[in-house]
Amino acid sequence: MKRKDIIKVYNAGPEAVIALVEGLVKIIDRQGEDIADLKKRIKALEDRLSQNSTNSNRPPSSDWPTKKRSLRKKTGRSPGGQKGHKGSNLKMVEGPDSINVIGVSSCSGCGRSLKGIEPAGYSKRQVFDLPSIKIRVEEFRAEQKCCPHCGHLNQAPFPEGVDQPAQYGPRIKAYAVYLNQYQLLPYDRIRELFLDLFGTTLSAGTIVNANRVCYECLKPVEEAIKDKITACRIVHFDETGLYTEANRWWLHVAATDDLTYYRCHPKRGASATDYIDILPGFNGVAIHDGWDSYFKYKCRHGLCNAHHLRELKAIEEFSKKKWASDMASLLVEIKEAVDKKRDIADRLEKDEIDGFKDRYDKIIARGLAQNPPVKKRDGPNMRGRLKQSKATNLLLRLKKYWKETLSFMYDFDIPFDNSQAERDIRMAKVQQKISGTFRSADGARTFCRIRGYISTARKNCLSVIDAIQAAFEGKPFIIPALS
Repeated sequence: MKRKDIIKVYNAGPEAVIALVEGLVKIIDRQGEDIADLKKRIKALEDRLSQNSTNSNRPPSSDWPTKKRSLRKKTGRSPGGQKGHKGSNLKMVEGPDSINVIGVSSCSGCGRSLKGIEPAGYSKRQVFDLPSIKIRVEEFRAEQKCCPHCGHLNQAPFPEGVDQPAQYGPRIKAYAVYLNQYQLLPYDRIRELFLDLFGTTLSAGTIVNANRVCYECLKPVEEAIKDKITACRIVHFDETGLYTEANRWWLHVAATDDLTYYRCHPKRGASATDYIDILPGFNGVAIHDGWDSYFKYKCRHGLCNAHHLRELKAIEEFSKKKWASDMASLLVEIKEAVDKKRDIADRLEKDEIDGFKDRYDKIIARGLAQNPPVKKRDGPNMRGRLKQSKATNLLLRLKKYWKETLSFMYDFDIPFDNSQAERDIRMAKVQQKISGTFRSADGARTFCRIRGYISTARKNCLSVIDAIQAAFEGKPFIIPALS
């Protein structure tokens, strides 16, 4: 409002002045509400921008190239190998593949000839290198003989698997599957690699066919891995987005220290886990991140405290809440107590457990006092769950699922976190960053089955190349270990 307008209202009398003031107050109140709302939105955007893999569930691949503060505490030790650590280096071998003798023809002191003089000894050095690799072609000739009595032409049978005039052997197929499914190389780069290393090229169709054959060979192995996991006492579960045919699917993993099972599905929740059919018949302890659909199943549950630590760190950084840092310190303290006691006992003392649980409850009570739950709706939307802050949601979860959160304290066999599943599922994010998406659902299923076999082979200290070749030869390594 301009100065002349204010003077005009003033001259109009006190009633006009009062009406003007009331109007201005309403405008100021409305602007105050708008400013508060904008501040809240700016804070939410700043918090989202500040999220990374250390304070949220975002994968490390999504982090900006900036320095991050680790969840680990400083130990005071210098970086690198610690005192008492046994280093490793290249050592000479007793039986080299070839020996090159370098002769001495003359004396470096007086210049006289030393030909015919027997050496007093040798100084040895060894060079480790790879020979040039060339494709080896093996020809099979089946004899043909005509019977002199009846005139019937007889031919010897070719070995099993040799059914084409010219074909690739199981080793080359194993390399193609290894490079595509394990090292995640695209078809064109595999062709270049084969040309550079082996002097031959593979077509994309050959690589696709090798993957398909390997997929079919591993069907009984996948079923055996699934049955074994279902019978285990403790299994890690997780899921992550997987784009297939330009649509968002989900890659589900069930894993132990020595087994890995992958399955892709269009859904993330209970319909997918029912279809996968491990959790419906599982009677052990399911370790997961707290996704609601997991609690549908009647098995015991353990929650991932690495996720809790990341969420607590975010609340501490963005909201400056001391209870968050206190809860994080308590969880780490309990873990350290369990790790220290693990070597000499299988459980903590009752007084120690009661003390930790009492501190846990008090921190949650203090946190809920500072972040009280919303009990009534504010706004036109009267359906769905009440919207709570992230801090309140975390506190309510820790309160409701305290037994699942602290399960590692009561049972030393239960791990502190779900890192096993996160490690096993991480390669899917690498694949998506390289390829972006699977062109077909069959390609995604092939990837899951072969990667599950490869991961299980690695966990059992088997050579991945040899394991894949064994699958092509009809005798995969995993079946005897699981039967």
